[in-house]
Amino acid sequence: MIRVLIADDHTLVRDGLRHILESAHGFEVTGEAADSAGALALVRTHEAEVILLDLSMPGRSGLDMIKQIKDEKPTLRILVLTMHAEEQYAVRAFKSGASGYLTKESAAAELVAAVTKLAVGGVYVSLTMAEKFALNLNAPQTALPHQQLSDREFDVFKRLVAGVSISEIANQLCVSSKTVSTYKTRVMEKLQISTEAALIRYAIKHHLFEDEPDL
Repeated sequence: MIRVLIADDHTLVRDGLRHILESAHGFEVTGEAADSAGALALVRTHEAEVILLDLSMPGRSGLDMIKQIKDEKPTLRILVLTMHAEEQYAVRAFKSGASGYLTKESAAAELVAAVTKLAVGGVYVSLTMAEKFALNLNAPQTALPHQQLSDREFDVFKRLVAGVSISEIANQLCVSSKTVSTYKTRVMEKLQISTEAALIRYAIKHHLFEDEPDL
C-alpha cells in the first residue's frame, strides 16, 4: 500500500486526486491540507511515501515548501502537481528537491503512474514537460534574464505580474513590505525593467505565468 498526502488549496482538486488514487487500489490517502502551514503539519504528523504538492497554495511559496519538506523528511518523495506548464517552474522544482512534476491537466491520465514511480525511488516528468526539456537541449544556451532570478525573486515576480500589491505579497509570504520592495527592486534590475507594466510585457513575451490561477 502506497501512502499519499495531498496538499492543494482547492477542495474539488483534492477530492479528484483522492478519487483517482483510491479507485486504482494500492493507494491510501493518509492526510490532506489546503495551505502551506497545513502541508507542513501533515508532513510532521503523518507517515507517507509520497506527497502531492501544489505550487500555488496560500502561505509560503511552493519552492520554499519543497526545500522545507526535504529538510524535515528527506525520504518523503514530492510530486509537484501544478497549473504551471512552463519549463522554468519544473527546473526550479527539481533543483529544490522535487522528484516529480505533473501538470493538473495531465493528472487524470498520469497520476497513478507518477505516484507509483516516485514511491519506488524513481523520477517522473509528464510527457509534455519531457518534450519541452528535449527541445531545450537544442536551444541556445545563453540564459535569459528571468532565469537568473533567485527562487524568491521569481516568486515575487509572479505575484507582481498577477497584480498583487506589495503589502499583499508581504502578507502572503510572511515578510515585511520593505523586504518585498527589495525583492521587487532586484527583479527589475536583473530584468533591466523600470515599470510594472514592463514586467507584465516581459512575462507575456517569454510566455511566463500563462496558466497562473488567481493568487
